Amino acid sequence: MTNQPSTIINESSEVSCQLPAASRQLGEVCEPKWHVLWTRSRSEQQVHDQLFTKGFQLFLPRIETWARRNGTRYRTSVPMFPGYVFVHHVMDKDSYIEVRKTIGLVKLLGEQWDRLAIVSDREIQAIQKIHESRLPALPHPYLREGQRVRITGGLLAGTEGVLVRTKSNRGLLVLSIHLLQRSVAVEVDCTLVEAT
Repeated sequence: MTNQPSTIINESSEVSCQLPAASRQLGEVCEPKWHVLWTRSRSEQQVHDQLFTKGFQLFLPRIETWARRNGTRYRTSVPMFPGYVFVHHVMDKDSYIEVRKTIGLVKLLGEQWDRLAIVSDREIQAIQKIHESRLPALPHPYLREGQRVRITGGLLAGTEGVLVRTKSNRGLLVLSIHLLQRSVAVEVDCTLVEAT
């Protein structure tokens, strides 16, 4: 089983509007936030499907990889972040209880229902661009140091990440989800990169 990730809310996280309606200020509107569901091993799709049928907005990014079975190599789709599914929702107590009923779910990351960890919209949007581009991506060691860059052209224009140079004109753009301490890398043309 995957080791439990840190549930500490980092500096890029914020507390979402998870207070009961009676405790909120008049006129205060709750915005949905991205939360992380930690699943049992190989239960990501099961958790996704159950919550999708209940009307939750979910994101389960996948990458293509090679696998071998009975001596035959074949392409298969695997979760980009094994053991995790992202949910975009205003997480009130009723929603939290409904999510907790999901078969295959270990927990929602955070301290308790009204102090859940949040992934920034910027991090999710970067991962969504990678996912939608269908460019070859591969898991990469989590990086916190290095130069942050922005892609200036092509399918990933506007995406920010950490650039790891591999050749003179090609490099790896590393996108990270700080809360999970996980990263994914995609090869980019270094001529389309600018420092942020």
